[in-house]
Parts: sequence; structure tokens; C-alpha cells
Amino acid sequence: MSARYTIAVDAMGGDFGPRVTLSAAQRFLAHHPQVHLILCGALSSLQAQLTSCPESLLSRLQLIDAPDVIAMHAKPSHAVRHGQNSSMYHALQQVQLGNAQACVSAGNTGALMALGRTLLHTLPGIDRPAILSAIPTLTGHSYLLDLGANVDSSPEQLLQFALMGAATARSLDKWPEPRIALLNIGREEVKGNEQVRCAARLFKQQAGLNYIGFIEGDDVFTGQADVIVCDGFTGNIALKSNEGLARLIAGKLRRSFQRNLYRRFLGWLARPVLQELQRQIDPGQRNGASFVGLRGIVIKSHGGAGKRHFECALRQALVEIENNLPARIAEQMTQSTSEEAAKTALRLSSGA
Repeated sequence: MSARYTIAVDAMGGDFGPRVTLSAAQRFLAHHPQVHLILCGALSSLQAQLTSCPESLLSRLQLIDAPDVIAMHAKPSHAVRHGQNSSMYHALQQVQLGNAQACVSAGNTGALMALGRTLLHTLPGIDRPAILSAIPTLTGHSYLLDLGANVDSSPEQLLQFALMGAATARSLDKWPEPRIALLNIGREEVKGNEQVRCAARLFKQQAGLNYIGFIEGDDVFTGQADVIVCDGFTGNIALKSNEGLARLIAGKLRRSFQRNLYRRFLGWLARPVLQELQRQIDPGQRNGASFVGLRGIVIKSHGGAGKRHFECALRQALVEIENNLPARIAEQMTQSTSEEAAKTALRLSSGA
């Protein structure tokens, strides 16, 4: 018999609320019979969207009445103080109580991070969680973190991000020695600010970390590194720039093939290739960023995601549940702490 997994969903989050989240939930359940969903939101809104849901799917849905919605512009501190009746809070609380193994929300990112830290707390050895997502490359995909959880990060925190990224790549992709790189303005050791240069020294000293050096922005998507580390300010700009470029390319191609009858014919011939390219560069195909470093799985969907893309976020949650990602990260941090303690003891004994 298949294992049973439960995912809590902030059904009111995002630009479209239950109209998208519940449609995606039904599609997801139809393809994953081993999964149950806990839908958190205003009960009347949830029930209205489920009137045509098949009974076979309804039996794997639980509804929790959470009438409030955290506004997208709300400050994280306000969400922590006043969000106890919100759909986001209740979804996270289901993970805290052990009723669900993961939470998925398309709501306010800052609020989700703040409430996640408040309810779930961070793993041992982690100062701050980071937002991690897969990005497309010429050879497949890489992981980029942090994507906005921490605008400023110390060198020690960047090292924690690297360790969490390495654990994620090992767990989800089975890469035994993922290549770790630091995002910088140049490859030379003298390039970059003091924060990045100091982090590079820590990366080199960290046992078991396959650090390959600095990587520049134009090489992020080449596949040279499996995990790319940066602070949240830099990472968020890099991610949004990639998404904007993908939309630009798609728009340019569409307009180019519509200029005249001849180009429309060429576009018809090239349609299979163009559709494949669209799928490869579509950010929504990788919708679902992970809040790594928490004592539970939290997946952030893009606020403007449609039902197909929100379903991708639900799939990401299931993958992380099946691989028990928080436990893998905790093991990585424990191992790294033990190795550092052993190195310190060796230095002290040598000095003596």
C-alpha cells in the first residue's frame, strides 16, 4: 500500500485565491492517490469551489475554516502579531502540530517566512532560513539561494546556505558531490566585497564541501555549478531578471513570427521546437521555492501562478516530503559541526 502524505494548503493566498488553489488541488489529487490535502481558508469560499469535485477526491480533502487573509503588502511583523486567524497561519500550524508534512502558500513571502520561523523554528546550526529554487541551465538545472529571505547575510550565513544547498542537491537529485559556487562580479579572488571574499575563505576550509570558486552572472545558467550561493538581495534580482528575460524572449518570438504570412508559415513549421523552448524557459514549470532551514517543509508559490503552476508547487512539496529534506539538511549541519569540532581539537592538540 502506498504511503500516505498530507500537505496543508493556504487556499486563500496569491492573486487568485481558491479559484486557482482549489482547481490545482483537485488536479494534483487526481494524479497522486497517496496524498491528502488540508485546505485552509474561508469555509464558504472553499465549499463554493468544490461543488463539482468528485466524491473520490473529496474524501481526501479536509477543510479548516480560516477567514482572514494576510494582504500581500502586509509587514511580516504585523502578520506575526495579528495573523492567527489567517489561512497562512493555519496551514503552517498544521505542519507544526504534525498533521501535515508540508505547507504550500502563494501568499505574502515575508509573512510566510516570519510565520514559518515563529511556528516551526530553524534547524540546529541554522541562523536564518533561505529561499531556494531550481533554475534552468544548458545541462538541466541548478539551485540558487538565497532568493530574498535575507537581504544582508554574513559570511557564516552564506556558508550555511551552501551546506543547505548541497544537502538539497544530494537529497533531491542524488548528486553525491554537488559543485558549489559563490555568485560574484568576477572569478578572481580579489573581486567582490569583503562579505563574499570572506565567505570564499570559509567555503574552502569547510570539509566535504565541493567548492569550485566564484561564478559570474552570465554563467549562472550554463550548468557549471550545481548550487549557486548569494545573499537574498542579489539572488532575488538575479531570479526576477531571469523571469523577465524569459518573458521578453517569448514575446519577441511571438511577434517576430506574426509579421507576415511567410513568417507565420515558418512559425507553424517551428512550432514544436518553440513549444519545447517555452516549456524549458517557463519559470512556472519550476514554481515552488523552498524555505530551507526550517523544521518543516514550506513551499512558496508565485503569487500570480495559475492552476497548472500552483500544481507544480504542490508536486515540489511532495518531492521534499518523500526525500525528508529537513532531516537531510539537519544531518548535513550535524556532520559539518562535528567536522569543525574535530579540526579545532586537532589544531589545539598540535599547538600544545
